[in-house]
Amino acid sequence: MATTPVKVHGPPLSTAVSRVLACLIEKDVPFQLIPVNMAKGEHKSPDFLKIQPFGQVPAFQDETTSLFESRAICRYICEKYAEKGNKGLYGTNPLAKASIDQWVEAEGQSFNPPSSVLVFQLAFAPRMKLKQDQSLISQNEAKLEKVLEVYEKRLGESRFLAGDEFSLADLSHLPNAHYLVNAADRGELFTSKENVGRWWGEISSRDSWKKVVDMQNQST
Repeated sequence: MATTPVKVHGPPLSTAVSRVLACLIEKDVPFQLIPVNMAKGEHKSPDFLKIQPFGQVPAFQDETTSLFESRAICRYICEKYAEKGNKGLYGTNPLAKASIDQWVEAEGQSFNPPSSVLVFQLAFAPRMKLKQDQSLISQNEAKLEKVLEVYEKRLGESRFLAGDEFSLADLSHLPNAHYLVNAADRGELFTSKENVGRWWGEISSRDSWKKVVDMQNQST
């Protein structure tokens, strides 16, 4: 399988792109990262819109297959390349998959909205010379705090979100959490909670994520 590398279109600094890259590295699937210059509007070009109709990143190609939503791409990678790399990344039975899915959904529905606002306001707005909205920052810090209180309780019951093995549920949180801890000076949101702090220390030190961070650093 994977006679030719899959293609990931987009910059590694994108949280959604980095989620897919971490998954590919965990699964030991060969890939080619194709840069997309968003400042020049390359993500809105007709050719790009053929594989990503919303003009966002990532766009993903596996031979004749095209996909465009990072969490769906990760599930696809885990299912198609089930026997490669980290075999338990998306579970090996229906209950394990459901447990992982519910926490991937929690990331997408509960963790991502406030953390994405904070990442943009605290990490990207200064780079883009945009004014930060302090009331928006305060509101979303409070929202994220409530989400992480739920995580604190859960992570007191199990080593990782979906059980005692690292999975897609944990991996999905890495991109936004990384920016909050390392580029937005909001590490205390995680480290002030015993179980969340332990969990973050463990998932962020995985070799797969370190390789993604290296790719991010090389692209700046």
